[in-house]
Amino acid sequence: MIMRKCFAEFFGTFALVFAGTGAIVINGASGGVITHAGIALTFGLIVLAMIYTVGDISGAHLNPAVTLGFFAARRFPGRTVVPYVTSQLLGAIAASLLLHFLFPQDKALGMTLPAGSAMQSFVLEAALTFVLMWVILSVSSGAQEKGITAGIAVGSVIALEAMFAGPISGAWMTPARRARVAKAVTAALDRCADNPKALTWPDWPLKMRTSSTANRMHWPSAEVSSTSSRSAQICTSTIASPS
Repeated sequence: MIMRKCFAEFFGTFALVFAGTGAIVINGASGGVITHAGIALTFGLIVLAMIYTVGDISGAHLNPAVTLGFFAARRFPGRTVVPYVTSQLLGAIAASLLLHFLFPQDKALGMTLPAGSAMQSFVLEAALTFVLMWVILSVSSGAQEKGITAGIAVGSVIALEAMFAGPISGAWMTPARRARVAKAVTAALDRCADNPKALTWPDWPLKMRTSSTANRMHWPSAEVSSTSSRSAQICTSTIASPS
């Protein structure tokens, strides 16, 4: 049973990164045919599709922070956290390696490059992650993102945030969903080969902190009290530091 769930997480994360990051890469290779709006819709639609595809099997977490958030909220057993996170990271890495193989000329591979200051993108990503986590927490069932409501709500908020915030920070919101680990294996190596001083700095600790803060502010309707709160979900990303 656990193997089936892990494969579902691997497949779902693979599809998400392959389609989402692939849209960015192909948009660049085709001279902007897909457009920014098309990229945003690609991310939203693939998330919606994967929730419907694997939601009933694994819960369609698709990124480590969601898994850790459900665990923190006591909706997810601790013994399955590591297998889930491992499957998600492997799926992201596999998708990015495939994209790197298909488009070796693309050195960035969809890497986030802030349009403004690093702090501007840092704060913007924190706000985006907070909103996304709140939506997932509100529409999830137990430790699962499934059903018509979850698919439409989560997919829509991802597309919306990518649409308006993408030009500034990249609107990554999450870690495995944006293949940041894989980019460290592929694009970062290529960049460092050309420029050893080209480094990236992770803001995923902020994402986990933001997720935790929003979790504490979310009061489950069945357990509201003046002295308790619950926590749940979401993730990370990596913002490339200006070289």
